[in-house]
Amino acid sequence: MATVFSKRGALIAPTLVANLKARKFDAYYAADAAEAVEKALSLIPKGSIVAWGGSTTLDQIGIKDRVSKEGFTVIDRDKAKDPQERVELSRKGLLSDVYLTSSNAITEDGILVNIDGFGNRVAAMTFGPKNVIIIAGINKITKTVEEAYLRIRNYAAPLNVARIGLTKTACANTGFCGDCKSDECVCSFIVHTRMSKVAGRTKIIIVGENLGY
Repeated sequence: MATVFSKRGALIAPTLVANLKARKFDAYYAADAAEAVEKALSLIPKGSIVAWGGSTTLDQIGIKDRVSKEGFTVIDRDKAKDPQERVELSRKGLLSDVYLTSSNAITEDGILVNIDGFGNRVAAMTFGPKNVIIIAGINKITKTVEEAYLRIRNYAAPLNVARIGLTKTACANTGFCGDCKSDECVCSFIVHTRMSKVAGRTKIIIVGENLGY
């Protein structure tokens, strides 16, 4: 199946990459996860402090382990001893040199759409870290912002809720968004990024595979 996704990716990548570049993102296409990891590593300057947000995509492609093995200074909130330390590490990540993450959706004309529970990931994407590297599978590409929003709320969010093991949201019980106000809500912040204000700060690697949700 990866070959099928790569074929689709190769077809849409030139236009998508051009549209992202027109919005002052640095944009690249990688045929598969292995190529994406090597590309991402090549974009991280030696001696960088690297942090990341919660991302199934990053877990799937193994880039966090590679970053640790390459000798970069890593801020890993998943190694926190307790919730308070996790929050503090997330805050420190906002001042990293390079922040790794994925995007919930990217429209064909180059707009990033992200929905976050605590806001640390979208905060880092918009301001703080010197550079942001976004790795997104071809399954994250949508026609419009409206389609992106619906995809995230009714597909990605319910799957993430199930992955984390939450039980108090509407989507945990129905599989669909119920516009909940639960304290477990993973849809607290909605951010549309229509351009990189600092040209080249945000680097986007589109991957010709289905990755993450």
